Amino acid sequence: MFTKYPCGGYHKGARPIGPPGFGYAPRSPVAYDRNAMLKLLRPAVTRVLTPLGRALVRRGVGPDAVTAAGTLGTVAAALFFYPRGQLFAGTMVITFFVFADLLDGVMARMTGPGSTWGAFLDSTLDRVGDAAIFSGLAVWLALSGQRPLAGVALFCLVAGTLVSYVKARAEGLGLNCEVGLAERPERLVVGLVSAGLSGLGVPYVLAAGLWLLAAASAVTVGQRLVHVRRQAVSLPPQTLR
Repeated sequence: MFTKYPCGGYHKGARPIGPPGFGYAPRSPVAYDRNAMLKLLRPAVTRVLTPLGRALVRRGVGPDAVTAAGTLGTVAAALFFYPRGQLFAGTMVITFFVFADLLDGVMARMTGPGSTWGAFLDSTLDRVGDAAIFSGLAVWLALSGQRPLAGVALFCLVAGTLVSYVKARAEGLGLNCEVGLAERPERLVVGLVSAGLSGLGVPYVLAAGLWLLAAASAVTVGQRLVHVRRQAVSLPPQTLR
């Protein structure tokens, strides 16, 4: 949380490792903070969660356990409430478990240097939680006869995963991929807010949110592909073998 994503990613402090050469540029927290929607909430949320995190650490609970519990709660809530059309209740429960994703970062800082395994686990489980949210919405939309919008929800699921994959693959090759219109926190906020407001009866807000997410995710994938290609073509051919 404190080095990259306020809601996931590499927040447990592990730095991504790129092979020597390749023009690898270390990840900068400043680069992301300029665009993070949740930046202003981070200090306040950290202050609130610190006493709870300290209490859990004293009882021997580790950050990885909190990460897993948060993901399990998110998946259960998304697949239980959303397919039933209980969008507001589901959003509230999911939001509660999202704070577990913030709490594990707070706990990780208390327990020492972040681990590579913790960063890997957190990023992987983030994808699981996101998939459950958009799958639950897609199921409800399909069951309620809104099949075109269900397709948009599925597109958001796939595009969001592709956004993350493109970045991970680029960094695995030692290339920088710090670009993109819609990072995971932005996608999560827009998706949950639109679903919650729709559950309160606000018309068209879910459709607007999903279409916005679909467009923003597609643009982000394009931005990252172009950015990575510009770096790749400038490298000597033997470097990429």
